Amino acid sequence: MNFLKLFYTLCFTACFIQAEAQGVVLEINTNKSGAEIAPTMYGIFFEDINYGADGGLYGELVKNRSFEFPQPLMGWNTIGGVEVRNDGPFSRCPHYVRLSYSGKRDMSTGIENRGFLGMSLLGGEEYRFTVWARVPGDAQAQLNVGLRDLDSQEESFTVCDTNINVCGSEWRKYAVVLTPPHTIKKASLTVFLKGNTPVDVEHVSLFPVNTWRGHENGLRKDLAQLVADLRPGVMRFPGGCIVEGATLNTRYNWKNSIGPVENRPLNETRWNYGKERTHFDYYQSYGLGFFEFFQFCEEIGAEPLPVLSCGMACQFNNDITTKGSWIAQGDSLNEFIQDAIDLIEFCNGDPEKNEWAKIRAEMGHPEPFNLKYLAIGNEQWGEWYAPMLKAFMKPIRKLYPQIKIIGSSGPWPDGKEYDYLWPEMRKAGVDFVDEHFYKDEDFFLSGASRYDNFPRKGPKVYAGEYACHGKGKKWNRFYSAICEAAFMTGLERNADVVKMATYAPLFAHINGWQWRPDMIWFDNLRSVRTSSYYVQQLFSVNRGTHVLPISVSGNTDKIYASAVADKDDKNAVIVKVVNTGEKDIPVSINLKGMNCESSMLTTVLSASESQPLGNVNYGSDKVHSILDCDNSLDNPERIIPHTAESKVMCPHITVKVAACSVSIFRIKAIK
Repeated sequence: MNFLKLFYTLCFTACFIQAEAQGVVLEINTNKSGAEIAPTMYGIFFEDINYGADGGLYGELVKNRSFEFPQPLMGWNTIGGVEVRNDGPFSRCPHYVRLSYSGKRDMSTGIENRGFLGMSLLGGEEYRFTVWARVPGDAQAQLNVGLRDLDSQEESFTVCDTNINVCGSEWRKYAVVLTPPHTIKKASLTVFLKGNTPVDVEHVSLFPVNTWRGHENGLRKDLAQLVADLRPGVMRFPGGCIVEGATLNTRYNWKNSIGPVENRPLNETRWNYGKERTHFDYYQSYGLGFFEFFQFCEEIGAEPLPVLSCGMACQFNNDITTKGSWIAQGDSLNEFIQDAIDLIEFCNGDPEKNEWAKIRAEMGHPEPFNLKYLAIGNEQWGEWYAPMLKAFMKPIRKLYPQIKIIGSSGPWPDGKEYDYLWPEMRKAGVDFVDEHFYKDEDFFLSGASRYDNFPRKGPKVYAGEYACHGKGKKWNRFYSAICEAAFMTGLERNADVVKMATYAPLFAHINGWQWRPDMIWFDNLRSVRTSSYYVQQLFSVNRGTHVLPISVSGNTDKIYASAVADKDDKNAVIVKVVNTGEKDIPVSINLKGMNCESSMLTTVLSASESQPLGNVNYGSDKVHSILDCDNSLDNPERIIPHTAESKVMCPHITVKVAACSVSIFRIKAIK
């Protein structure tokens, strides 16, 4: 077993004395359970950034399917008699296209869509095309719907197509299934008018039939499965800055994201623009809306944690020196407060008694979603936030005392704004305070002790957004993931203070990112787990139920550790050890109170020198060391966990922990 030789060697009592002298000793009391670890301890944060929703997790392949972009034909190529109209059947999405005879026998009339940052299709997979259509003159007409391979050298680009008969002047939904015979990396969808009779078309859509759980308005299956595989205890959504919006009018409005998908209005995402990576066609269709978020949380076993606007637009986008249009004032704040109350009813209310709960039932979920947590505001700061938050809390506490309310300590993990807001959150009586950490390696390593002397009374901590941004190396890299793991051992040891933690951001399209590092990267066909993903997964699936007291002695400069008991797995003891140094180090694990033969499942995440470094390909950063590398779409298994099982004799176990690695030891008594 070369892997065992490379990553660790098991020794027994004879080696224990040697390890005490040269390495690190972990003293763990298995008889004394500490704080309970919340099921929500490790979770995920979803934001529609980096094309995370439309063009990402949301399965729709057609961009601007309802012609509602500011330029109604953005994303479409047209030929012949194509006219945009705005008196369609859906009040909040009124635009549609009329296809009419071009007047020339050798010129077709049609529209073509190439999707989000391209369109790609898997060979042999079924794709469901739907369209709302009518014949203005109450006659019959025909449309030809096809899929094209734009790289094909054949005489015809079209690889599969079919005809749809459209009847009558009333709007109706039509559906067909298309199956491309081979995988197409550069594809397009076409809709052509056949004959001379005009046809109106609206909400032109193409979805894989094989979505997550088979939902028609569903999620891209591979990306959804990667999220499910994290086994998250909580899911925060729909984002951070997009919740605020660049203006109050462009904030994420959850009420626009529910009901029939054809009638969900377009919204401009806060990430449509930026200083360096502006996107000119990045809008939210709201197809992935609050109902879909809550449904997904239910299916993956995560507590839903929605974030709502507190009535303040993104402070990074506005002049906040004085109150202005960026902040709701006076009676206008009541609309935002009512949104929060209505959301709780949408999630938990009785369909027979509440209009919002009735919509939930009509969408296919008569049972409540059992909402427990609600965040008001994203990362606001300054003197105005706390009073506005209190205005929300008063009616919510009165009507729904069981709802846990989350406030913010601002966008920074320290400094005057952070120091100002924490006392304000205590005064307000919030249940959790959302802290954000986008810092360098030194911060994350020192942050492992951040909560050791934190106040034990008052609001609990929610580490709502965090990721290690390397000094001068702000991309996904293995050493950053190692630092994140070291930081997480501190979260775990202080589980009485920290109850939730979510890495951010979750998704990034390889050709459409604005922010990095990110946990999962993808293109239109493939996806890849980063080393940060594996760190999050290892901690989540080995969360345990209770903290165990642990003391660390010896050569501890580069070692970070935590220990937990898992009462759901025969009281297994789980020890997490992070070695941030460049040398292997012997570690002695002394399990007080556990004197028996045991099985030990060892999982190690470490960068192997056997594979070439290659190119990170997250912005074309050439790497020059193992610590700067990560997985990529072309090399997805550059860094992956390896697991092996052995028998050990407790209480003394000695292991060799590999340089720059995360090791998980799950130890269970053999009976």
